[in-house]
Amino acid sequence: MDTKIDDTIVAISTPIGESAIGIVRMSGGSSLKIADRIFKGKDGILPSKFKSHTIRYGWIRNKAKPIDEVLLTLMRAPKTYTREDIVEISSHGGAVSLRKILELVINCGARLAEPGEFTKRAFLNGRIDLAKAEAVLDIIRAKTDTALKLGVEQLSGGLSNKIKSIRKELIDILAHIEADIDFCEEDIETNSRKILVNKINNVSKQLEVIILDSQKSNFFREGIKVTICGRPNVGKSSLLNAILRKERAIVTPIAGTTRDIIEEFINLGGVGIRLVDTAGVVKPKDLIEHHAVRLAKNSIALSDIVLLVFDSSQKLTQRDFHLIKELKGKDVIAVLNKIDLPQRIQIGKIRKEFKKIVSVSSLKQKNIDKLEKAIAGFVYKGKVISSEGLITTNARQIGEIKQARDLLDKAKNSFIKELSLEFVALDLKLALDCLGRITGEAVDSAILDKIFSEFCIGK
Repeated sequence: MDTKIDDTIVAISTPIGESAIGIVRMSGGSSLKIADRIFKGKDGILPSKFKSHTIRYGWIRNKAKPIDEVLLTLMRAPKTYTREDIVEISSHGGAVSLRKILELVINCGARLAEPGEFTKRAFLNGRIDLAKAEAVLDIIRAKTDTALKLGVEQLSGGLSNKIKSIRKELIDILAHIEADIDFCEEDIETNSRKILVNKINNVSKQLEVIILDSQKSNFFREGIKVTICGRPNVGKSSLLNAILRKERAIVTPIAGTTRDIIEEFINLGGVGIRLVDTAGVVKPKDLIEHHAVRLAKNSIALSDIVLLVFDSSQKLTQRDFHLIKELKGKDVIAVLNKIDLPQRIQIGKIRKEFKKIVSVSSLKQKNIDKLEKAIAGFVYKGKVISSEGLITTNARQIGEIKQARDLLDKAKNSFIKELSLEFVALDLKLALDCLGRITGEAVDSAILDKIFSEFCIGK
């Protein structure tokens, strides 16, 4: 892979809108030359004469015409994010000012950066591997403190170091097998076969641990889907508003007010919760109700936890019993709403069906904290997960790890069946390629383009 990149790229690295500061970032061989043309400092010294990693006050000018008062930060290669010369212009955060500076830099010879191109260059120039590059995106997208922590741990090498260690073990195994193929005139000894099978099995188990970790860490990174369901007019939307502490859903005494899916993200004890309010599950009377019920059932099916809401001021109905039956096998918290009213619900029947029951008043904001604790206690099959020691992976990485595990299992079976060692060696090489695509040691340009296209421009 060619790691030499000659052109200079530029982008606005802060969100567009009104703010105190906005940043225009350049990276590449012409960054200092362009800075010399457009920056006028108080002391008159050109940016190309600045010491590395220093900040200077001055003005960005288009010829003699000032555009904005700025601070210019200069960082010389190779001790930069991209291992190229980098210039960052911190201007006032207005959209017009930033756009004019960006246009000026482009007119001076830079080109607009593609999404994620700064991080892509950091990878191509060897400053970070591919797993660490993807961790940057996790940090940007983190919605909770725990998700941020996991992203930072991956950026510091959590996944990369583990994958590199596993690849080293596989290379040692492969070297042993290829030596037997090249130099051994007789079949490999039974005892040696057992030792190599055990080594392959050990590597496979390490991959299984990473797969399990990924399932746990996804709760922190992507959030747990919690769907609120129940028959019409039991207070589902009121419950959503109560948990959010704001009026997100329309609430009226009219049954069936909610017709669409409403989704919000909240943070409960470091775990991201995707809270979904659905339409009341009824026998559809028209096309709109049919669509609303279908959406509700789809959301329920894809949920990690379901909050089944009952109106505790009324007796259970046939629709309530139907929902109880439909939710068999799901992780369900029974929410008895409207406890501020006289109680008529058959509590014994509820206790018979559900282990987790929380009584609340959405209207009076009573016991909402208890419900939140019940949700947190249900995380990952009833156990609150610790994020300590987790190795995080995204969908692409876990796909490669699963494929590598399957290839190792295939190699192990070939050993057990005493097939030709060439078959074993081929599967081990393919498994190595899978793991190499995680860290970027074996990856093509199409995969790189797909990964970095998910980044924002300017990062």
